[in-house]
Amino acid sequence: MNKKEMAIKWIQRKLRGESFLSYAEIAEYLDYHPKYFLKLKKDVENGNYSIIHGNKNRRAHNAISDQEKKYIVDLFRRSHVSIKKFCKFYGKRSYSCIYNTLDREGLINKK
Repeated sequence: MNKKEMAIKWIQRKLRGESFLSYAEIAEYLDYHPKYFLKLKKDVENGNYSIIHGNKNRRAHNAISDQEKKYIVDLFRRSHVSIKKFCKFYGKRSYSCIYNTLDREGLINKK
């Protein structure tokens, strides 16, 4: 049982009158901020809460595509420059993004 499920169960117990603790005490016990806990209580009362985040298992909107990865790898293989110069030349992505792409392909020489 995850933390949010536990909080929802405590809120439901409190709403049924089975708990003598205050919402602030329950929030502190479960390591939630009291404002968020009261928002969660409101959602439980209205019945529109979800335990799983809405963006779970979705790809990030700014994630690098497989086609662009292939293009970066092919372009780097044809060049004879350092990674820093290649990143300045490419310019569309950050250094870490390009470095990680090339590292996954085994093109980075680690000393």
